[in-house]
Amino acid sequence: MTARRAAGAFLLLGGALLGASAPAWADKIRNPTAVFSGLDKITGRIVSFEVAVDETVQFGALQLTPRVCYTRPPTESAKTTAFLEVDEVTLENKYRRIFTGWMFASSPGLHAIEHPIYDVWLVDCKGGTDIVAEPKEQEDAPVAAAKPEGRKRREQARGEDAPRSRQVNRQGQVDVEPLRGTPVQPRQSPSRKFFPTNDGPMPAGADPMNPNPR
Repeated sequence: MTARRAAGAFLLLGGALLGASAPAWADKIRNPTAVFSGLDKITGRIVSFEVAVDETVQFGALQLTPRVCYTRPPTESAKTTAFLEVDEVTLENKYRRIFTGWMFASSPGLHAIEHPIYDVWLVDCKGGTDIVAEPKEQEDAPVAAAKPEGRKRREQARGEDAPRSRQVNRQGQVDVEPLRGTPVQPRQSPSRKFFPTNDGPMPAGADPMNPNPR
């Protein structure tokens, strides 16, 4: 009986030591830069560009602001994620939030940027070296912070359902397609602008709808 107890205690001690030496499940690397690719569905051209965390850039008619960008240490399974806010700039220079949430580099089709002309997906996060160990709940903090705002938007959307079905433009014509997203105020001007027909970033003051003015 004593031998069995000793063996059981040894197994428990060994398991505890293994658990203490193993890396935490939520260990991740916080990166200062996110790498994206953008697609113009009309021309078929793809543009790759880098965006610093909390920087706003414009790709076509979409303004992107990454809030966090995480990778995993080499000792863990690869997982590259970014929390992103995407606003659409309309022809009337109005802003509509069409996406707020996580993007996964391994599964670009999971995010829901619904736009008829442009698409954007996460490619990589880079520049980080420090490993941070946090509970999984903290990684979802941006999502939790966005929930009250999301509920408010859903309530606004429900209130706009009736007039949306009869959108009338300046010519008095009824628009077939309802507006996407919810109206928002721009928080900051984009530091750079990319347009798929150009070889590089546009000047910050340039108009993406008229990239080659004469």
